[in-house]
Amino acid sequence: MDKKTILVWFRNDLRIHDNEILLRAAERSQTIVPVYCFDPRYFAETPFGTLKTGALRAAFLRENVAALQRDLRALGGDLLITRGYPEEVLPQIAEKYNVDEVYHHREVAYEETKISALVEAALWKMQINLRHFIGHTLYHKEDLPFPIKDIPDAFATFRKKTERESSIRPELGRPTAIRIPEGMDTGELPDLPALGFSNAAAEQAGSLRFRGGEQIALAHMNAFLYDNQDTFGYSHISPYIAIGALSPNTFYHAIKEADHAMLDKKCTEQIILKLLWRDYYRFMFKKHGNQFFQLGGMTGNPPETLADDQQPFDKWKAGRTGHPIVDSSMKELNETGYIAHHQRLIVAAYLIYQLKVNWLKGAAWFEEKLLDYGPASNYGSWAHAAGVGSSTKDNKPTDIKKLGVRFYPKESLVSGS
Repeated sequence: MDKKTILVWFRNDLRIHDNEILLRAAERSQTIVPVYCFDPRYFAETPFGTLKTGALRAAFLRENVAALQRDLRALGGDLLITRGYPEEVLPQIAEKYNVDEVYHHREVAYEETKISALVEAALWKMQINLRHFIGHTLYHKEDLPFPIKDIPDAFATFRKKTERESSIRPELGRPTAIRIPEGMDTGELPDLPALGFSNAAAEQAGSLRFRGGEQIALAHMNAFLYDNQDTFGYSHISPYIAIGALSPNTFYHAIKEADHAMLDKKCTEQIILKLLWRDYYRFMFKKHGNQFFQLGGMTGNPPETLADDQQPFDKWKAGRTGHPIVDSSMKELNETGYIAHHQRLIVAAYLIYQLKVNWLKGAAWFEEKLLDYGPASNYGSWAHAAGVGSSTKDNKPTDIKKLGVRFYPKESLVSGS
C-alpha cells in the first residue's frame, strides 16, 4: 500500500461491489476521499424546454447517494457530498486533503466527457493526475476484437463478432475496509427544493416505485432471478444499472449462475441481448459522438416533421393524444419514471410517425422522466426509432398495431389500433 491519498469521484457508479475505482483506490492508498458532486448542469433545461433531470430521477439519485454513504460508513469510510461544478469543487477538495491522484470512470457522451476534460485540466494545473477507468459496460473496451474506430455499425455484426471473439471479465471483489482522512467533511445531501424543484414536484417524487441503493438493487436482482420472473422477461433492473447501483457485470454473472436452475433459455437470451445493446450504444457514442444529437442522426435523412409541432408534443407528453395505449403509457412514465421496452417503442413510433414531432423532443422528454436514463441508450434507441440510427438494419418504424395486439389485446380490440 502506498502512503498516498486518492480522491474517488463517483458519478454513475454508486456501489461498493464490482467498482474498480473504489477497489483500486483502497488497495493503492493509505487514505481515500470518496466524493459525489451534484452538478447544476444536470438540473438545467434543455433547448426543448424539458429538464435534463426530472424530480423522480433526482429523488432516485438522492436515495442512491445516501445509500452509498451508508455502505461506505459500514466499511469505516464516508462520502463527501457536495454541490457545484466538479472542475471547481474537486480541486478544492484535493488541495484540502493533500490528494495525490483522482480516480473516476470514463463516460462517453459529449457533456459528460467535456466535464471530465475540465476536471482533468484543473487538476493538471495542480500536478494531480485524473486517472480514467472503464467500468460501465459488459465487455471491457480493451477486450473488444476491434478498436473503437473500427467497431461495426451493424448491431448484428457487432454482437456476433464480440460474443465469438471476446470474453466478459470476472466480477471484481469489494474492499473490506475504507480509510478516509481524519476529520473528513461529509457535506450535506441536498433536498429536491435545493436542487431547484418545486414543493409539488418534491411531493410527487416522495412515492418512488423504485427505492434506491445497492443493497436494494442486489435484493431486487435476486428476487427476479429466483422468485418471480416477469412474463415478458422484464427484470426492471435498468434503473439500478443506469445509476450504477448495480454493474452490468454483476448482473451478467448472476444471470449465468441462475441460468440452469431458474431461468428459461429465452429469458436469459433476452436479458443478455439488452445488455449487449447497452454496450453497443455506448461504443457507438464513443465512435460517432454528437451525431446522435442531430435530427438527421447517422443517415442525414430525418423523418418528416411538422413546422410547428409543439401542440402535439404537449399532448403526447401529458398522455392526451386519444390513443389509449400511448396515453396510458405516457401517464405511467410521468407518474413512475419507468415504462417497459415495448411501451417505449409504441410511444416513440406514435410521436414520430403519427404526430410527426421532432424525435429529439421525445428523447429529451425521456431524458427528463426516465429513472434509467443514459445518454447513449436513450438517444441511440430514439435514433433507430426515427430511422436515423447507427445500425441500418434496425432503422425501421415500430409496428404499433402488432405490439398493441401482443401486449394490450383488449385495448387494441376496442380502439382498432
